[in-house]
Amino acid sequence: MPETATVMVVDDTPTKRYILSSWLRRSGHTVIEASGGEEALRLLAAHHVDLVVLDVRLPDIPGYEVCERIKGDPETAAIPVIQVSANAITVADRAEGLERGADAYLAEPIEPAEFAATVEAMLRYYRARWRAELMARRLAVLAEVTLRINESESFDELLTVAVEGSAELLNRYCGTLALMPDGRTRRYRAKPGERAVAAPAGPDLLDRLSRMVQREAARTHVFTLHADEWRGLLPDVRIEGSSTGVLCRTKNSKAPIYLGVEAHPPLDTDEVNLLRQLGQELALAVDALRAYAEEHTIALTLQRSLLPTRIPEVPGLQVAMRYQPAADNIEVGGDFYEVLPIDERVLVAIGDVEGHSLHAATVMAELRHAMRASFIGQVDLSASLDLLNQMMRRYHPRMTATLCLVLIDPATGEIEVANAGHIPPLFSGPGCAYHNLGNLLLGALPESYTVDRLKLPPGGTLLLFTDGLVEDRHISLDESMETARRLAEVVEDDLEEFADRMLAAFGAREDDVALVVVRRDP
Repeated sequence: MPETATVMVVDDTPTKRYILSSWLRRSGHTVIEASGGEEALRLLAAHHVDLVVLDVRLPDIPGYEVCERIKGDPETAAIPVIQVSANAITVADRAEGLERGADAYLAEPIEPAEFAATVEAMLRYYRARWRAELMARRLAVLAEVTLRINESESFDELLTVAVEGSAELLNRYCGTLALMPDGRTRRYRAKPGERAVAAPAGPDLLDRLSRMVQREAARTHVFTLHADEWRGLLPDVRIEGSSTGVLCRTKNSKAPIYLGVEAHPPLDTDEVNLLRQLGQELALAVDALRAYAEEHTIALTLQRSLLPTRIPEVPGLQVAMRYQPAADNIEVGGDFYEVLPIDERVLVAIGDVEGHSLHAATVMAELRHAMRASFIGQVDLSASLDLLNQMMRRYHPRMTATLCLVLIDPATGEIEVANAGHIPPLFSGPGCAYHNLGNLLLGALPESYTVDRLKLPPGGTLLLFTDGLVEDRHISLDESMETARRLAEVVEDDLEEFADRMLAAFGAREDDVALVVVRRDP
């Protein structure tokens, strides 16, 4: 705040009002005069006032009451009030004035030096309180913006929150620059109280900006650029004066981020520190989100590499397969499926190894390949599950997995089903129903796996899926499975559409989902 201030003098005596106002103007202050309490309160509502000099005896409202009303209004409560009086000068008068809200009390006659010193003392208090309250408000906004930055789930949301929050925090026009994972540099800008606007920027803009301003190896660099310097970087930039910004990078950053605001009036030390802190928070959040996106892409690529790359052509059967990764999980899951022709028949398998980790994916790949190998010498679903159970218990004693095997003869419709703890197959279409639950999951205990023999009629459809489709922390499993059953009562002519509809009905999931649909030709 400037050292001069706006002071209101409230006194019904013109001569005394003139004298007090003259002393204040001589000190460089702006003066607003009022001859009564009602007028003073109206002027306070219409003007910014830093200090009130208030006579105790007023013709309309007593000065004590005027002071109480000033202090009782949240909009004016912080304004210091000096009460003055030539009549109410006893100790009791002064005590009442202070008790009813006055910050100081002067009895007339008043010496000019004493008056000036009291005014400056009250203004120091007011400025200190104003700064403290402003910083408290800013820190509250900073905490809220930081929280929203860390909660952002996309780069667009992250940069929008950062630029809008910075504009609100510093009450200035704000802009930011950041490198996206796809190699594009994006810029966002916002005015206080307005939505952010996104625009593209040159691919080397951040590098050019770094070369212009970074003269030392610091990871955080605060600097000011003039409008003509910005126009050399961005010809369409909307800035007339200077801007103060911060260029931040983390230890592992591929590129820095820039966060800047208009520099008129110049930023004070507190504002620069807030800008620096926001820039550092943004740099960390951008780096974390970039790493998350890269890890998620790697995990998804690895997961897909462990699954069949194409649907085999099987005469007499139509097949659709889906794998949908969890919405918020960057680790590799253990879901897998298989459609494997064996002589004149087809093995359809679906399984899930517990957990989300590279180890779970490794066990999943091992289990899938061991399952394929188990059918080379003989085709016996019970023996294969027994072998896989022994393998899990011997080599991965702390891991479990579910696995459902379905062997289909497309020509006759005869099917064999063996299930190790997996969600049972769902015979879809009118009157659709689940098959029975089967036996224990793999890796738990020794188990004898039963094989059920059924028949799939011409045009019949079989749906298999992992628990990620139906598991929901807010809904019981039975309820979700019933929802899936009702959805499967209608099967589209195109199995791809049916598979898409089943996934879409449950929306984004917290766990990976594998799904296989098989239909026997009519």
